Amino acid sequence: MSLAEAKARAIAARHPKAIVIGADQILIAGTEWFDKPADLAGAAAQLWQLRGREHMLATAACAIQGEACLWRAVTTPKLTMRSFGAAFLARYIEVEGDAVLGSVGAYRIEGRGIQLFARIEGDHFSILGLPLLELLDFLRGHGLAGE
Repeated sequence: MSLAEAKARAIAARHPKAIVIGADQILIAGTEWFDKPADLAGAAAQLWQLRGREHMLATAACAIQGEACLWRAVTTPKLTMRSFGAAFLARYIEVEGDAVLGSVGAYRIEGRGIQLFARIEGDHFSILGLPLLELLDFLRGHGLAGE
């Protein structure tokens, strides 16, 4: 939540009348926290560590206007990766390339990354990085989205 708020506050400081949405996400597997990998070798290492394991994506979002935090939400979808072999992992990294560097956990579930998983529990939009259903509820409550 701290990072989501920091992102939103940085923009809100320049646009104090606007309602600014900020979001951030971290992957938690057991007691380990994962962030976006720095390079393809790091992406492969993350995926290898996560294979066959359950993890959570802590997804935080907030709405800031001026100095005020109007809304905040945290969701935690649970995902379980299937066990896969080294050849599958190498091919996945080769095909996806640098695209995996933009996502925590080094997978893009909206694409080929779905093949990494055995089970998924939780909201699809939260997995993508934004608790959209909760956000839409907030926006409707403030007359900022259709009924």
